[in-house]
Amino acid sequence: MSTGRLESFSDGVIAVAITLLVLSIAVPDPSHTPHLGHALGTRWPTYAAYVTSFLTIGIIWINHHVMINRLARADHSILILNLVLLLTIGVIPFGTSLFAAYLRQGHGENLAAGIYGGILLAMALAFSALNRQILFRRTHLLQSAPSLERRKRIFGRSVSGIPPYVLAPIASSIGFAEG
Repeated sequence: MSTGRLESFSDGVIAVAITLLVLSIAVPDPSHTPHLGHALGTRWPTYAAYVTSFLTIGIIWINHHVMINRLARADHSILILNLVLLLTIGVIPFGTSLFAAYLRQGHGENLAAGIYGGILLAMALAFSALNRQILFRRTHLLQSAPSLERRKRIFGRSVSGIPPYVLAPIASSIGFAEG
């Protein structure tokens, strides 16, 4: 399969996911909001979660583009791993909304943080699996194969993002437990 079709489909899914993020940002109801500034200020968790997830999906999109551009063509294994990656990207808006909604509720925030972190971790693992497949198992599909050392450096940079996705929910749950 051409990488153009793979990238076009992926861009579409990523665009929908990034667009869905904004739907969790609700306009305060004027009939129940005497002070608009205060109402907007109390919704900071939604804004923070939106910005975090928007930037995360944006970085995924950039890195996905770079990763797919290394390919001359894609095979079945790459298509399947790409679908798994897109599956995880597609649920980021749900995790974002869940986390923002429960961040200051006094109940459920640990589970919400764990689910959000788990979604981001699953995305990072899926991205790494696809990148590994491309860089090490399907080198014959690359436009030009970089040296093994170069491929190891590229892969090392991509997996360096995994530890923060593991640590963030742990740190959040510690912070919620103390706060």
